[in-house]
Amino acid sequence: MLQQILKKIISTGVGKWRFVAAAAGLSIALLLILSAVQIQANYHELLYGASNQDSIANFLVINKKIDGNNTSNTLSDQDINKLKSQFFVETIGQLTSSRFKVSAQSPSERFPFYTDLFFESVPNEFIDVQSDDWTWKEGSTNIPMIIPNQFLDLYNFGFAPSQNLIQLTQSMVMALPVVINIHRNGQIIPYTGRVVGFSDRISSVLVPQNFLDWANRQFGFQQAGETSRVVIRTKDPGNPALVQYLKENDLVTNADKTRFSKYRQIVNAVVSASWITGAIMLMFALLVLSLFIQLTISSTKKEIGLLVTLGASPKQLQQFLLKQFLPLNLVITFACLLNIAVLQRWVQKELATQNMLVNPWISMYTVIAALSIVVVLWWVNVRTIKKYISLNAR
Repeated sequence: MLQQILKKIISTGVGKWRFVAAAAGLSIALLLILSAVQIQANYHELLYGASNQDSIANFLVINKKIDGNNTSNTLSDQDINKLKSQFFVETIGQLTSSRFKVSAQSPSERFPFYTDLFFESVPNEFIDVQSDDWTWKEGSTNIPMIIPNQFLDLYNFGFAPSQNLIQLTQSMVMALPVVINIHRNGQIIPYTGRVVGFSDRISSVLVPQNFLDWANRQFGFQQAGETSRVVIRTKDPGNPALVQYLKENDLVTNADKTRFSKYRQIVNAVVSASWITGAIMLMFALLVLSLFIQLTISSTKKEIGLLVTLGASPKQLQQFLLKQFLPLNLVITFACLLNIAVLQRWVQKELATQNMLVNPWISMYTVIAALSIVVVLWWVNVRTIKKYISLNAR
């Protein structure tokens, strides 16, 4: 009988539209804050998830900017150590250049070509080609080489058509030996070069480090100079901090790999705004919920006082009101999570069409955020009900 009387009194005091307004405000706030959490989770997965990692993009070749303001275009030890200490740099390797004249030519008149070139080497951990032939021993006249894919594209789509030559596949190039001529004091020392792989990471003709060190000692016409280029590994080539550091220190790299920096800043701003907006809305929702409970109790003050006079304890009233409000909070939270889950499925399908992969399920952090909010809502309910029942039951 007490439960029925209380339910009738509360429903009369609350009012339908007040109830709807409070529920709508809480729903909007929860949707915003949970959406912000899920967006952040998707954002992190797109940047750092294993399925979205690009082993090519995460390596950047860096050199000094070439213009009239720089007195030197080489990187000093201080420049390299400063770059190495930056938080966005995982590892760094120095590119070693050849200090002797070298040329390459075809051993056959069927594929005639001749070109001057230069060699570079880099520690093996920075090379994107795995080959058992990538070795050289002192005394060997065979030089393994890794060339950029761009070189083959330039030949096939530029040089070959203009010279009425056949186009070459990677396997054909790797099967053909190349005559490598090293020039020293007017003499030509022939070697046999063989392409063992093609790189998309470093746009240079690479040879093993031990060969280039030996050749520079044997044929080099100048002493070892300062490093002109380095290659770094970074988790995020579009990190605005990395781009800003390069700009401030007159350093440049492949612009294609850092072009998303500006978009990243925009997305960061949007995500931050979602967090702030959601947090503010949640605070207002909690305030509205507290005022709603207060108004409900105040509007039934006389009835609550009469019930207490007739023997109903404040604890009974508190438990009844908590059962009226807390289930609604749970339903709203679950409904918001369900909406986020549906949206996440849609986002996953849309991103998949752009070869961007995210988990089709909502993030664990979104669920934890929802549970945390439920705890906060329970605390606000208990505190508000207890406070105003005690005041109005006197």
